[in-house]
Amino acid sequence: MNNSLYENCNLCPRMCGVNRFEKLGFCRESSELKIACATLHFGEEPPITVLGGSGTIFVTGCNLRCVFCQNYQISQKGIGKNLSTDEFADLCLKLQSEGAENVNIVTGSHHIPVIAEGLQKSKDKGLKIPVCWNSSAYETIEALELLKGLVDIWLPDMKTLNPMISDEVFKAKDYPKVAKKAIRWMMENSPLKFETVATKNDKDSLKRHGGSEIEKMTSGVIIRHLVLPGRLDDTRLVLDWLKNHADGKACISLMNQYTPVEVSEKDFSAEEIAIRDKALSSFQHRLINKDEFKIIRSMIEEYDFEYLFYQELTSDTDWLPDFNKFQPFSNELSKTIWFWNGGR
Repeated sequence: MNNSLYENCNLCPRMCGVNRFEKLGFCRESSELKIACATLHFGEEPPITVLGGSGTIFVTGCNLRCVFCQNYQISQKGIGKNLSTDEFADLCLKLQSEGAENVNIVTGSHHIPVIAEGLQKSKDKGLKIPVCWNSSAYETIEALELLKGLVDIWLPDMKTLNPMISDEVFKAKDYPKVAKKAIRWMMENSPLKFETVATKNDKDSLKRHGGSEIEKMTSGVIIRHLVLPGRLDDTRLVLDWLKNHADGKACISLMNQYTPVEVSEKDFSAEEIAIRDKALSSFQHRLINKDEFKIIRSMIEEYDFEYLFYQELTSDTDWLPDFNKFQPFSNELSKTIWFWNGGR
């Protein structure tokens, strides 16, 4: 690893310039890679979940730190355990041996150099399954270039194209410009490729997968957009851009799962909670309602994307993770393969 990349850290668009060998950057992480858990996840988009589940590795820390983050325990509160690049490589291989369809690295933007080194080691040791990069898209092209040839599938968010919202919610007014540039780079470097996988020939499998075959993504981009309650005009801005620049080049994943996360002073200071509440007032901090979902459905029909996934409306909040538990997600959603504190 090139240590100089952490000495005056400009890995992400924050350009905080911190020497992460000596103190924490904006991401609240040092130069050491910290991981919270690794799971076989069955709640991702069908082409990456497939049959065996996506092998998600949740990286601690974040360079965006959205105020509504549902993974705030790891993105903002530091839950996790330091791993060497060899240990990270072995974790990737463990997921492969457990039947994962891919290695899905969640929120690793602030640790690209060390993750790139770990991925190369894992491939040298026999990693064959695709690697997914699951991020906010708040990334520089220079940093993404370090992952070239190591990542097969990209899962970027396109959170908003409204700079006022991005400034309020994650203090990054330049997010729209940065995300568009990063996503363009991803599409240019990873064209869509699928292979057909046979499902089990039983009633449950046929019902779950919608038939006897399912498509598995081996290369490409899935662009995710989380609809914010009360901000459907912002969603239209995103869909306009995606229709003009990504249709046919990437899959679109429209997510309706915005869920208010309650925090207390055991999680954040009173000052942090006040700042959070102010930022959350920039939209309606609640679940998507039925009227909004009807509008979303009409948008889906109107834009008629070549490849699009969307979530059905639900008021269920049981899926929210708790990374203090060995099984952070429900048993239906995931199976834990590795956990930060090593026990239940």
